[in-house]
Amino acid sequence: MRLRLGSLALLFILITSCQSGEIGKDKTVFAYNEINGLTSLDPAAASNFENIWPINQLFNGLMQTNDSLKVVPCIARSYTLSPDGKTYTFSLRTDVYFHDNACFLDGKGRKVVARDFLFSFNRLYDGSVSSALGVMGNINRSVGEGGFEALNDSIFVIHLSQPFQPFISILTMKFFSVIPHEAIALYGADFRRNPVGTGPFVFRLWEEGNTLVLLKNDRYFERDATGNTLPYLDAVKVSFIKDKETAFMELLNGKFDMVSGADAFNANEVLDRQGELRLAYRTKFYLQKTTFLKTDYIGLLVDDKIAPSPLKNRFFREALNYAIDRVQLIRYLRNNIGVPAIAGFIPAGLGAYDTSKVKGYSYDPDKARKLMALAGYKDGAGLPEMVIHTTENYREQMEFIQSQLARCNINIQVSVEKPSVLRQSVNNSEYAFFRKSWFSDYADEENFMSLFYSKNFAPQGVNFFHFSDSIFDSLYDAAQQEPDLLKRRILYQRMDQIILEQAPIIPLYYDQSVRLVSHKIEGLATNGMNLLNLKTVRKKD
Repeated sequence: MRLRLGSLALLFILITSCQSGEIGKDKTVFAYNEINGLTSLDPAAASNFENIWPINQLFNGLMQTNDSLKVVPCIARSYTLSPDGKTYTFSLRTDVYFHDNACFLDGKGRKVVARDFLFSFNRLYDGSVSSALGVMGNINRSVGEGGFEALNDSIFVIHLSQPFQPFISILTMKFFSVIPHEAIALYGADFRRNPVGTGPFVFRLWEEGNTLVLLKNDRYFERDATGNTLPYLDAVKVSFIKDKETAFMELLNGKFDMVSGADAFNANEVLDRQGELRLAYRTKFYLQKTTFLKTDYIGLLVDDKIAPSPLKNRFFREALNYAIDRVQLIRYLRNNIGVPAIAGFIPAGLGAYDTSKVKGYSYDPDKARKLMALAGYKDGAGLPEMVIHTTENYREQMEFIQSQLARCNINIQVSVEKPSVLRQSVNNSEYAFFRKSWFSDYADEENFMSLFYSKNFAPQGVNFFHFSDSIFDSLYDAAQQEPDLLKRRILYQRMDQIILEQAPIIPLYYDQSVRLVSHKIEGLATNGMNLLNLKTVRKKD
């Protein structure tokens, strides 16, 4: 009885103090800053890191990835795949409860059952609330209810139209979190700021543009290796300070426990040229730098239907690749954060990444000039001036590349756009030469190769280059049905080599995630998805 009263007292103190966004000083609170803001706490809108990080604390799905990027069960205890590779049957845990919320008749969160997943997944078909339509295409909607069946409270079935080996990885995306129908009935579109999930933390307060507060879920179902309940923290507090200098000072003053992202602080001030923490800051915090499944690149529109362009010439596209010194770019513009992209589009950290089997481009201006001549532009003669489109964050990188290309008599102009304008214009094939990046939505090489599949042309799909190659397509189709992981990786490597040979992109670097973390924080794991996982974090006094 004392334990129950103690838990209620703690909850009362936290809730009362959270009215102003403040939390009792004797509580363990993990505080971090999100410089880009937050738009929604609805898992159906979990399409960017700003949203995904807090959503990951509030919600769970059938499966999850561990810190080694292995797909492991979460609310599902186990699953089986039918011999034809098209039917997944999940056995669910029976000890998972939704958070207490006014949407339930008695305010008490009820047990999760299979029909909750059926409801949650069917909701993802609604384009007005969901960003997940692009990953729902392999589900056979003609079977069951939208491709899903709840055979009883603890058995949930998903039907695919054809075998798709990466599907189990797709289920780790936060889109596929379970939510209660009662919450949607009560809050409707306002569910975005009234989330009800099953995660290690419970939503308490969101003052948009100011503060987000989450409290410990005392009924969370996961345990640590020795059987202790998770999470260890009492609360999570997120601030939304846009000025990176101010946010960095808050870290120095101990008000934040973490600042994340190379763009969230002055890298030249904090890191040396080797990308390590400068001595002056080592007593203040520690540096986490790890492989991130993200490739930064320059995209080239190669569609034959567009107006004449030198970018349609393969020799010219190869010349562009040889004319850029990726090593210098990483060393002098990124303080050695990241790995020069000397292989293909598949980044370091995935199994198919292998520089001995996928041969990319090195810096070779002489070879670039020879290829320019083969393309019909010897010494730049007859070459029209081109415009490369980017955002303010990458202006300096593109000006560096502008100077590199000029050495090979390739003259370009740099146009800086708002992120929303760049995104829309690239998607609508309005820009032929643009700087972008692609980070993994799920830990499978297919996620990267899908950008070059001819059936995925933008704007409906993610093939922004309108690249088409029949051999690539046949390898892509074969990989989706290949159950043997090693054989599938060989197919991905062959596909990646085709991309390099045809050169619809210029791979620049494979990124790394960077975090500055207070010495008070223990157990903050890193992973290639750059997913923030706070359920195993402890905070010392």
